[in-house]
Amino acid sequence: MKKPFFDFQIESRCKSTLARACSIKTPNGIVNTPRFMPVGTLGTVKGITSKQLEKTRAEMILANTFHLHIQPGEKIVQDAGGLHKFMNWKNPILTDSGGFQVFSLAKLNKIDDEGVSFQSPRDGKNIFLTPEKAIEIQMALGSDIAMAFDQCPPYPASESDVEEACNRTHHWLERCLNAHKKDDQAVFGIVQGGCFPHLRELSAKIVSGFDLPGIAIGGVSVGEPINQMHKIVRETCPLLPEDRPRYLMGIGTLREIAVAVANGVDLFDCVIPTRLGRHGSAMVDGEIWNLRNSRFKDDYRPLDSSCPCEACNGYTRAYIHHLIRNKELLGLTLLSLHNLTHLIRFTGSIRQAILEGCFSEDFAPWQSDSKARHTW
Repeated sequence: MKKPFFDFQIESRCKSTLARACSIKTPNGIVNTPRFMPVGTLGTVKGITSKQLEKTRAEMILANTFHLHIQPGEKIVQDAGGLHKFMNWKNPILTDSGGFQVFSLAKLNKIDDEGVSFQSPRDGKNIFLTPEKAIEIQMALGSDIAMAFDQCPPYPASESDVEEACNRTHHWLERCLNAHKKDDQAVFGIVQGGCFPHLRELSAKIVSGFDLPGIAIGGVSVGEPINQMHKIVRETCPLLPEDRPRYLMGIGTLREIAVAVANGVDLFDCVIPTRLGRHGSAMVDGEIWNLRNSRFKDDYRPLDSSCPCEACNGYTRAYIHHLIRNKELLGLTLLSLHNLTHLIRFTGSIRQAILEGCFSEDFAPWQSDSKARHTW
């Protein structure tokens, strides 16, 4: 089911791990992987303009079907010329289907084989989201990659509950593909299965059987222990087609990204960098620094002297501390820009290391329990 506007090439492989450097061609540009994707849930990466976002070297961003459906509505976006024009972003966009909201808004929804009944978190109105509706919304939004509607089970969940979610996910995938009629948009399927290896194996086999342009590993970062997440990635990746991109959903920490890349993952997304920024924290040297801390009040060094972002060029830790302590919006924007640049640089450095044949050496510390600092 390859799309005419969509192409995937493996450019280089690591000789001692499953890491690979690839390129994904979309109607709105090429994404070079491994790559971190900033999250712009409502068509905006919070507090950051499109021009600022480009300077972080982001190549693809993520927006959310469910939230854009609620506000402003897909018709508004479609009438504006699609999500790219609506938000003034010329590069690729991936839209999540709303399946994660089935998980995160569990208290507000009711799930059956037909779809999910939601009570809108915005105004309390009833919403019924089906696989067909999720695809219809994403076609109207005009994203480059649309995710199939899935059911993400929580952790912990019983084997029978996870099996039911898997069966529903596979059935919904088929319905999504039957409803999809947009040639310049790729649909990715999602592998579920919780922490049950045999269900992950079955889900990977079924989803791979649809011959999709790409596949995501879902149902991680939902409360399971980190070692379980690593195990899921390690065991699931080899079951997926090698000639298609692999996307690990909801991951945005350095160690987990490095471990996933070593096992063959290409794409990542997470709200962590902007969420930390909005709460006054910066990602530096693999640590999280709270800029409210008084130790920064007279520290006139940049956050990270090696970082090319706007926050680290012209502003000091003392100044950002001042902004955060006084609840100035500029401080939150600068920290968000830095954190996004931090993760994008990290995945960019991983890619370069793969191309140069030194990934396993340069990034080995990030794949272990030992603390790694600036090996990139």
